[in-house]
Amino acid sequence: MSDTNTIPSFGAMLRGALGDAIIADAGENFLDMCDEDIVFEFPFKPEGSVRELRGRAAMEAYLPKVGALITFESMSPAITHPSKDGETFVLEFSCKGKGEAGRYDQNYISVVQVRNGRIVQYRDYWNPLVLLNAVGGVEVLKSKLGDFIDD
Repeated sequence: MSDTNTIPSFGAMLRGALGDAIIADAGENFLDMCDEDIVFEFPFKPEGSVRELRGRAAMEAYLPKVGALITFESMSPAITHPSKDGETFVLEFSCKGKGEAGRYDQNYISVVQVRNGRIVQYRDYWNPLVLLNAVGGVEVLKSKLGDFIDD
């Protein structure tokens, strides 16, 4: 998300939030934290976007496209709510950034399931209107995401 050392990245935030639940050799790279068969879901997806990504390869193809939409300035540390099973975590965090058409100041609630030290499921609950306003609307989003549209 950010190349500066003063702004924590998404991976660094996850590493801090999930701690020892993620294997140590994954470092702070989000994709390295993911299982090969990860399911990443956007229950509140905006029109012109994808509801679900399956597999690390799909995530690897998707992340550069969505990452190009927003310049991230900062990410808050997560408030972590672990479940009793030790494999499910609810994270509360926020970020600040901007898109070509406006601000991207977003709050998230994410439900993350970890198995054998890797993320197997990630459900991302956020406000899609913030994204649409930041990028300039549905048509811009559709043109940028290309193959990742499942309307």
